[in-house]
Amino acid sequence: MWVFGYGSLIWKADFPYKKKLVGYIKGYVRRFWQGSEDHRGVPEKPGRVVTLVQSNDPEARVWGVAYEISPENAEMVRNHLDYREKGGYKCVTVQFNPINTACTAPFELALYIGTEDNPFFLGPASLDEMAKQIAEAEGPSGRNRDYLFNLAESMRTLVPGADDVHLFQLEAKVRHLSALT
Repeated sequence: MWVFGYGSLIWKADFPYKKKLVGYIKGYVRRFWQGSEDHRGVPEKPGRVVTLVQSNDPEARVWGVAYEISPENAEMVRNHLDYREKGGYKCVTVQFNPINTACTAPFELALYIGTEDNPFFLGPASLDEMAKQIAEAEGPSGRNRDYLFNLAESMRTLVPGADDVHLFQLEAKVRHLSALT
């Protein structure tokens, strides 16, 4: 069993795994369009966390981390992720492309995405609106802006030079707002 992390799973893999590989999936873009009322916000003031949405460009890449789960832990990890991602996420299978294909060929893995038909899907908004919401939201797992900052820093560390315009523009706007408060 392999699982792809493209949000908080990149820096907070709270389950046992056998191996970790950096790489990407194609045909999606990372967007802060999923509401979080149970981790990075509350029902009265939901936060925004990432989901993946289909891209118009089949070559678009979302970088992240693939985790190999040993067979003896597969059911426990699946149950854990099903609970952790209960806020409107569904599991799909996609092809993962490791950064180092000389060592590992592309392979299929599980991916949790928040789809448009779930009750927590917030959808698109202007970067300014999203930045304000992220800067102000806080939930049981902490401040929403820390989620954004951790993700941006993790991406810079994992894949220097990776182009994730949405992530980095949003980070800049939230850092600006945070400096004002």
